[in-house]
Amino acid sequence: MKKKLITFLMVIISWQTMQSQGVPVYDNTNFLALGKSLIESAKQTSELLKTVRFLKEQKERVEQVSRAIKQLKAVQEIVQNNQRLFNMVQRDLRHILNSPYVKPEEVNRISESFNSIIEISLQDLNFMQQLLSSNVLSMTDAERLYLLEEQKKRSREMISEIELKKRRYTNIIEFREAQAKLNHRKINY
Repeated sequence: MKKKLITFLMVIISWQTMQSQGVPVYDNTNFLALGKSLIESAKQTSELLKTVRFLKEQKERVEQVSRAIKQLKAVQEIVQNNQRLFNMVQRDLRHILNSPYVKPEEVNRISESFNSIIEISLQDLNFMQQLLSSNVLSMTDAERLYLLEEQKKRSREMISEIELKKRRYTNIIEFREAQAKLNHRKINY
């Protein structure tokens, strides 16, 4: 019986020790470290969001500068084309009108054909100035750039037209000069 009693007591004691091992124990330092880590992550996320906003603003500014540069290049080419146009008209018109093979009744017609191109060019420059200096038209940079590109094409076409007219009048003058040489040549039979 003693043996049974000792065994019974050991079973009861071991039973109590087994139950006490099942209760979880929390370490407060780990919980505090986790909280601190979450707070630090939130701060870093906030800083990242600020950085993203800043980079988006910088991207918009770079795009604005890029559009402004494109507009400036288009305006620069238009002005250069118009300057070239004026110089060509001044030089070529003087050359054509000073030719003795241009008839007096043709002078006005020739002058008007060159002057009409110059008038269109001046109107285009005035429109371009209004387009760039005032916001009356209320358009985006892309629309403004499109109009400037169209003006640039138009100025190139006017230069081509002036060159074509000069070539045409030069050919007429050369033909009349050759015709005059043929009509006034000395015949040696």
